[in-house]
Amino acid sequence: QVQLVESGGGLVHSGGSLRISCAFSGPSFSMHLMAWFRQAPGKEREYVGYINAGGGTGYEDAVKGRFTISRDIPKNTGYLQMNDLKPDDTGVYYCAAVHLERFRGPVNQEGSYYSWGQGTQVTVSS
Repeated sequence: QVQLVESGGGLVHSGGSLRISCAFSGPSFSMHLMAWFRQAPGKEREYVGYINAGGGTGYEDAVKGRFTISRDIPKNTGYLQMNDLKPDDTGVYYCAAVHLERFRGPVNQEGSYYSWGQGTQVTVSS
């Protein structure tokens, strides 16, 4: 029932900024926990951060202070604002969501989420 569609990826120079979006289709957007993951070429997908139903956020150490997760409930959209981008941030970025009633944790594990987007490519040139 829930569908997620990412957009806004692209090519940016090192030190630049980019905001990617995750459009949520389905019931009860405000009752979902949303997370962002990324997958660099040749590497496993890794956790970036999350936003919970109350608006609280958490981040993986490598992006703390540079990335900000937010959401616009009336627009049913989540955002990942990325500043001071580095070449190591290159990868496909995915949003994921789970209804609070189904969430068993932890937030940084892929298996905690039931809905995934198709991903959007972010490339940071040096």
